[in-house]
Amino acid sequence: MRAMAFTGFGAGLAATDLPTPEPAPGEVLVRVLASSVNGFDLGVLGGHLKGVYEYEFPVVLGKDFAGTVAAVGEGVTGLTAGEDVFGVVMRPTLGQGGYAEYVSVNHGYGLARMPQGLGHTRAGVLGLAGTAAFDAVEAVAPAPGETVLISGATGGVGAFAVQMAAARGARVIATARPGAEAAFVTGLGAAWTVDHEDLTAAVRAIAPGGVDAALHLAGDGPAVAALLADGGRLASTLHYLPEEPARDLKATAVMADPNPATLARLATDVVEGRLRVPVARSYPLAAAPSAIADFTAGTFGKFAVTI
Repeated sequence: MRAMAFTGFGAGLAATDLPTPEPAPGEVLVRVLASSVNGFDLGVLGGHLKGVYEYEFPVVLGKDFAGTVAAVGEGVTGLTAGEDVFGVVMRPTLGQGGYAEYVSVNHGYGLARMPQGLGHTRAGVLGLAGTAAFDAVEAVAPAPGETVLISGATGGVGAFAVQMAAARGARVIATARPGAEAAFVTGLGAAWTVDHEDLTAAVRAIAPGGVDAALHLAGDGPAVAALLADGGRLASTLHYLPEEPARDLKATAVMADPNPATLARLATDVVEGRLRVPVARSYPLAAAPSAIADFTAGTFGKFAVTI
């Protein structure tokens, strides 16, 4: 099968011909049609997860996937060949990924049916970023009328989080540069935009007493936490936890939990028009290195990789 993989630490991503995996008991073999670029993929490629995960070279990149069931392993029920599915590759080691024609994934976790109307490209960018955004917003649980700062609002996770927080009735302050970035996040529901280079002064001008909650998806954690009102809530996908007991802050380190129920809810919200999937660009599999390079240079929304 065709895949985009790297053969060792320090090696670049390259087209590779690999054997098609066999689904183990409890696994589903998916014919992949779309994936995406996530910050996690950059960490894998850069070797930054060495010691956290075992690398089984050659490592195929791609945490997200969407496609059709090709085969099922022993013990798998309820899915048959040809059904559309999507999700997040949640294997215990790094080896198989979504930048390949096939990937074998766990049947009970990180996998959901793809409802009609979602489409493989949108499904292929939804799983990891959508789940991280959902879990972060749930962690701070903004109430109607509360002010929520989202640092990193223009990225894939941030773009989903802006919509989710606004849908709960929160007034969202989103980090974005003036111009196209600001227009992008206000189009998603942000009430205000602030340039990250002038974060403190800009947020204080909007919320002098501090914000009720903040999502730390990018940027300086202490600077974001400092903008919370006493008793405020912080969710950080970068695992920053402030140590300020006098301020009674509630902080949560968020790791995306792509359980089937969350994936199904995200898909339903997209199909029924409550959640927009911001696909900024789409790349063919062979151009995955360009997608990685462009992502590293900075963008807004999600980059899809189609197989």
